Amino acid sequence: MQAILAAEHVTKIYAVHAKETTAVRDVSLDIREGEFVCLLGTSGCGKSTMLNLFAGFTQPTNGRVLLRGQPITKIEPRCGMVFQSYALFPWKTVRQNVEFGPKMQGLPAARQRELADRYIAMVKLSGFENHYPAELSGGMQQRVTLARSLAADPEVLLMDEPFAALDAMTRQVMQEELLAIQEASGKTVVFITHNIDEAILLSDRIVVMAANPGRVTAVIENPLNRPRDLVAQATPAYAALKSRIWDLVVGDVRGALAGRAGRA
Repeated sequence: MQAILAAEHVTKIYAVHAKETTAVRDVSLDIREGEFVCLLGTSGCGKSTMLNLFAGFTQPTNGRVLLRGQPITKIEPRCGMVFQSYALFPWKTVRQNVEFGPKMQGLPAARQRELADRYIAMVKLSGFENHYPAELSGGMQQRVTLARSLAADPEVLLMDEPFAALDAMTRQVMQEELLAIQEASGKTVVFITHNIDEAILLSDRIVVMAANPGRVTAVIENPLNRPRDLVAQATPAYAALKSRIWDLVVGDVRGALAGRAGRA
C-alpha cells in the first residue's frame, strides 16, 4: 500500500551566519493512511524540521518529501499544522476561528457554520461558540485550535507538541480526546513529542530519532491494545516497551545534559 506521506533520503541543512548545521540527515519514513505516528526524541533531533518539511514550510536540501506520491514543493494545505502555541485569532470568537478555514476555501456561509458546529461539538466546546480565546483556559484554546484544523479538512494532521504547555491532568484528558477525535475523523496524524509515555499512549508506531545530526534510529510498532489508560500503564508489557524506548534515547538525553553542564 502506498504511503500517504513519505520522506525519501531527506537531508536538511540550514546556513546561519555562514555556518552550516545539518538538522536531519538521510531520513526515510513512510506514514500509512489513517495511522497515528509519533516522532520521539530529544531537542535537536530534527522532529520539528521533519514536520515543517511535511507541511511544505521548508524544502529539503537533498531527497524528497511526498504526499500521495507527489513531491511537496510549497505550503501544503492538505497537511494541517497544530502548533504548541494556540495560534488563534484573539479578535475572533470560537466559531469565527473554526470557520476560518472553510471561509478561506470559499464555502457558503451555511456550510461554514455547519462545519464549525460539527467540530466544536467534537472537541466538546458546544456552548462556548461566542467566547473569545482570552476567555478560555489553555486546554480549551488548544481544543479550538484542533477544531479549526479539522474544519479545514486536511488529509494529514501535523501536531508539534500541542499539549506541552498544559498541566498533567489536562494533558491526560486531551490525549484521550485526541484519540477519540482521530478515530471519529479517520485522519492521519503525525505527532511530535519528547515524552515516552505520551508516545506509547497515542501512537500506532513510534519513530525514535537521535540528534547531531537528526536521524531515525528505530521505528517501533506499538503492540499494546487500546485503550492505553492508567491501568494499561501498570502492565509488564507497557513497562517493557517504555524500557526499550528509553534505552534508545538515553544516550542523547545524557549528552544534552552534559552539553548544558559544560556551558554553565
